[in-house]
Order: sequence, then structure tokens, then C-alpha cells
Amino acid sequence: MVKLSVNINKIATLRNSRGGNNPDLVETALDIERFGADGITVHPRPDERHIRYADVYALKKLISTEFNIEGNCTEEKFVQLVLANQPAQVTLVPDGLGQLTSNHGWNTIEHRDYLTEMIRVFKNAGIRTSIFVDPLMEMVEGAANTGTDRIELYTEGYAKLYAEGKRQEAISAFIAAAKKALESGLGINAGHDLNLQNLQFFAQHIPGLSEVSIGHALVCDAIYLGLENTVQLYKRQLAPCPPEGGI
Repeated sequence: MVKLSVNINKIATLRNSRGGNNPDLVETALDIERFGADGITVHPRPDERHIRYADVYALKKLISTEFNIEGNCTEEKFVQLVLANQPAQVTLVPDGLGQLTSNHGWNTIEHRDYLTEMIRVFKNAGIRTSIFVDPLMEMVEGAANTGTDRIELYTEGYAKLYAEGKRQEAISAFIAAAKKALESGLGINAGHDLNLQNLQFFAQHIPGLSEVSIGHALVCDAIYLGLENTVQLYKRQLAPCPPEGGI
């Protein structure tokens, strides 16, 4: 079954908006685990506008599921944070300074040597590595040449086309990218704008999908549906079942 890693950045955003510690980020993460999530994802940024570096240390001490830290490895402070906390997985994302949200994958051809060097650093520390990539064959091939363990498919394009009713067009490039990844010996993660409406179709059609990372949509749904119910609804979308609406 595909694993659900819940990104708790938006919980931290809410906490930070008033100062103090309400909601309690660590307690919320523990509840999310208890409600059935397979992992916790954080994406600290240099301005600490949501996840603070101190949060990472606090979470590492207490969470029991897979811990995934996302971020840009060009930031030395991020690299040191990851090495100090030894998460199950580090996901390398090419965010610019002050970027609102992730909006593209790595150019794994142009940055192959750099990524190879950084991936070696993390893997030597026993940390599984994943690279954020667009669903382009050449970028998947480039990722395989860096020595990474996995790729994370950037799914905003899928979500937009799916919302327009173009399901076949939405999924086709991701199926091809996933097949290329499997041929290259890479594991497959995915994330960005996946939600209760589009998740099941995506999970049913992507071969070898190991994990999805979902934050913004899940937290938004929890406002209406409750956090425990929402986590379990997302898990239900990932349960194995016959593909709906063939390609």
C-alpha cells in the first residue's frame, strides 16, 4: 500500500501567526501518527516562516513513523540540520530564497555533479535520499545518474489538468516517468496539490508508487472534516483497488 506522509508546515504556519505554541506542533504530529499516517514531513525554510529549525529537533525525539525533511541542500544550515537529526529520508527541493512554495523540480542534468556530491553526503550518513523532479524522461534519467534512492514527482501539473476533467492527459506523463524510474532502479514518491478528489486516480495508475506527501490540502480538509477523519480519508484513497476509469 502507498504510504501517506503528512506535511505539517501549515500547522506551524497557524501556530506562528499568533506566537506561543497553539496548536502544539509536536502534539499534532503525534496525533497524526496515531490517526494512521505513515510518516511526517517538514520543509523548513531559511526564514523559518512555518517550520522552525528547533521544531525539527523536537519532532525527531518523539515521532515514531518515518521522518522526511525536505529542503534546498544549497543552504548549509539545512544540510547540517538533516545530518544532525538523521531522518529516514531527505528530499532535495530546488526552492529559491523566499519562494512561496515549491514550483518545479531539479534540472538533474545541469546539476548532476552537485546533486551527486550532496546525495553522497546524506547516503554516507545512512539517510535515504529523494530528488524533486518534473515528470520528464530526461530528468528522471538524470536523477538516476546522481545515485539517489528515489525521486519525488512534482504533481501540480497533474492536479491542474485533473481538475479540468482531462484525466488521461493529466496522468500520462507521470505514468511514463514512473516506468522510466522503475527501469532505472529508483523508488517513486509524489507530492504537491494532491487531494481527496485526485489522489485515488493518481495512486491507482502510477506503477511502483511508494509514498505521497500531502500537507496544504489535508490541513484545509481537516477544518471541515476533522483531523482524525481527514487522515483516514486520505489513507482510504491509497488503499489498493481496481483502477478507476482506465487510461
